[in-house]
Amino acid sequence: MSEPAQAGQLPRILVAGGAGFIGTHTLVSLVQNGYRPLVLDNFSNSSPAALDRVRQITGAEVEAVRGDIRDGNALDQLFQRCADEGAPIECVLHLAALKAVGESSTKPLEYYDNNVTGTLRLLEAMLRAGVMRLVFSSSATVYGEPESLPFQERHRIAPTNPYGHTKAMVEQILRDFCAAQPRFVAVCLRYFNPIGAHESGLIGEDPRGEPNNLFPYIMRTAIGKAPFLRVFGNDYQTPDGTGVRDYLHVSDLADGHSKAIDFALAGNEGANFSAFNLGTGRGTSVLELVSAFERESGVRVPYQVTARRPGDIGEAWADPSLANQVLGWTAGRSVDQMCRDGWNWQKNNPDGYPE
Repeated sequence: MSEPAQAGQLPRILVAGGAGFIGTHTLVSLVQNGYRPLVLDNFSNSSPAALDRVRQITGAEVEAVRGDIRDGNALDQLFQRCADEGAPIECVLHLAALKAVGESSTKPLEYYDNNVTGTLRLLEAMLRAGVMRLVFSSSATVYGEPESLPFQERHRIAPTNPYGHTKAMVEQILRDFCAAQPRFVAVCLRYFNPIGAHESGLIGEDPRGEPNNLFPYIMRTAIGKAPFLRVFGNDYQTPDGTGVRDYLHVSDLADGHSKAIDFALAGNEGANFSAFNLGTGRGTSVLELVSAFERESGVRVPYQVTARRPGDIGEAWADPSLANQVLGWTAGRSVDQMCRDGWNWQKNNPDGYPE
């Protein structure tokens, strides 16, 4: 196992995929909670400019390396360089994944290659370097159709789309790896639906091409880049017929990662694989989210109802009590604040990050 950082040094955390939407907000949280993040990103769906904004928010010189988790040689060199500098990587935060549910159904091989093969290459490099702590960005999509609501961590794993399958596969790989390597600690964070932006308006979601998720599509419609919002189905067994999801503020989610790293570094003896739901425990429908956004932004969002998307489910929300109890984490920001902060980012950055 790699030696911890020398006295007086901040613990160094490798953040794979750290330049993305969730990654940048998590970098802010890590710096604020006394960690020294090192970003590894191939920038396939992110921008180096986002990291400049993180530096502006935190006042910290966040180091970044362009690279891919599927490149074992590059990972070896990075782990070794950090060790040679006397500031070895103590934990890896793995956010490097393709993440669009719809796209995963049309490009499954890309998703399995990046999300599953990439994780295998990362774990192999971690083992060679003796880095034995991992926090993994999983997803509520691992559950699939609910047996009952809210989702609890003990519920069956039965994803309904290739993206969800990749996350479930990685979780199983981590279970098996932890069983084979008792000193290895893995913490899986099952996200529900992160939206919003940092309260500064300097960082936010900047999807390439047409958005795949609801909230950025709402904002794109609000600034006039789309004529209307497509609502995928209004015949679900929900109060208004539209899909219900557990939306949480991305800054709350970011703080969940810091709490998970605290937990992983503490050792977690005797239970070296853990999974936690990160959500609010409250469901919000598509039309309720549109209404909240219109109220907070003062902008009307026209919409048209279209057919359901393959792989979508009607309702999903979390029971976050395990994360509350074990990690000491709670999502505290409201849907209104998510909409307010998201709009503050979008209206001030209508074209996203500068190229």
